[in-house]
Amino acid sequence: MTSKHITHWIAGKPWDGEAERHGDVYDPATGQVSGQVDFASPAEVDLAVTAAKDAFATWRRVSLARRASVLFAFRELVRARTAELAQLITEEHGKVAADAAGEVARGLEVVDFACGIPHLLKGGFSENVSTGVDSYSIRQPVGVVAGITPFNFPAMVPMWMFPLAIACGNTFVLKPSEKDPSASLLLASLWAEAGLPDGVFNVVHGDKVAVDAILQHPGIKAVSFVGSTPIARYVYENGTKAGKRVQALGGAKNHMVVLPDADLDLAADAAVSAGFGSAGERCMAVSALVAVDPIGDELVSRIRDRVANLRVGPGADERSEMGPLVTGPHRDKVASYLDSGVRQGATLAVDGRAHPVIGGVPRTPGNQEGFWLGPSVLDHVTSEMSCYTDEIFGPVLSVLRAPSYDAAVQLVNDSPYGNGVAIFTSDGGAARRFVSEAEIGMVGVNVPIPVPMAYYSFGGWKASLFGDTHVHGTEGVHFYTRGKVVTSRWPDPSHGGVNLGFPVNT
Repeated sequence: MTSKHITHWIAGKPWDGEAERHGDVYDPATGQVSGQVDFASPAEVDLAVTAAKDAFATWRRVSLARRASVLFAFRELVRARTAELAQLITEEHGKVAADAAGEVARGLEVVDFACGIPHLLKGGFSENVSTGVDSYSIRQPVGVVAGITPFNFPAMVPMWMFPLAIACGNTFVLKPSEKDPSASLLLASLWAEAGLPDGVFNVVHGDKVAVDAILQHPGIKAVSFVGSTPIARYVYENGTKAGKRVQALGGAKNHMVVLPDADLDLAADAAVSAGFGSAGERCMAVSALVAVDPIGDELVSRIRDRVANLRVGPGADERSEMGPLVTGPHRDKVASYLDSGVRQGATLAVDGRAHPVIGGVPRTPGNQEGFWLGPSVLDHVTSEMSCYTDEIFGPVLSVLRAPSYDAAVQLVNDSPYGNGVAIFTSDGGAARRFVSEAEIGMVGVNVPIPVPMAYYSFGGWKASLFGDTHVHGTEGVHFYTRGKVVTSRWPDPSHGGVNLGFPVNT
């Protein structure tokens, strides 16, 4: 395999310097190194910020109509190159081709939404608030903004951020995951082809060094982040300390509550789909299934039957329904929860380490041919076990039992995370009550992954969000802009004279 070289994108073109540090990029299906990515030092981050700052001076003044036309052109280019983007995601992340293409499609929904920026930035106007005085509101871009994004959605999560940021008149510096960096460079080249001026969109690769440089750089006014809760807290605390506006979306432990009156076949299908899609490497995956007595055994049995028929294999193989995990160390960490769960009292209902792999065998410590772990189910999990308290971020479904609806709700609300939750039931009253009582940012009713459409905002509560603004939707527009209220008077030329009295309406 020919090793590729991935570098930064600064001021409208690939960076032509020599990096002091690099990182390996892997093909998760084979475990082999497929390329090297340059790691940015603070100097390269500064180059990108300088390019973005220079571009902001003119981009902020570009008309809304022109911005929208560039976004429309970008949308069509991404749509035309979806297969190529999906292939890059599959090669570096491992997810199956259909899942990778679906990721691009969901990202394009935010681009679609951002194309309506002339409407989204409309302000309000009040005539004659006082005699001869008008008042109106406007929203203006904040300046250079940055996005720090995770490995699990190398195209979609960046597209949650930069389309709206750029549409609002900001310029953008993206720091994607160093594990699967190539999609960001293709997106950058498509922006250039769409007519976006040089410097409006930049990409820097790297690790904590690049992240810290972004958080400390005085030229960056706002930072968006998606990742684990510890890093989200770090980004929020350090970014705000440096005077930046920060939205930091953290981890999750998403519950799916199944009431006794639910359609168990529908619930089992949903649990498998939401638990093992993208190999469980998504922040909205269902990782904790709460079965309300007495349906637990029957539900687990149906899930076990479905899991046995899942086809695990390379993402490029059209037969595959689930691919490998992103790296070897991550795979080993996820698999370790199967052993710790059993030690702590859980039952290993499905051991994914033994699941067959299309065209190969599951990876073991002595076999490095791919980062494989099949779908796994731990039953009789309790809230004290580490497989429940930790965000595993892999294909491990923990099944808990609850004696009642109230106990299930309490279990959900006691979790420190508050990203997403779903309830499966045939009782409309119970569902309505659950929507009100669940202390979670996104709730699904008979929908296992309640990810909103782009014109609503995405984000959780509690330790799943640091900051007070969710991504995309109206909240995304507000995050990337600052409100300004203008009060103006144009005196009648015939009016004059000095009046020292207190101003009152007449």
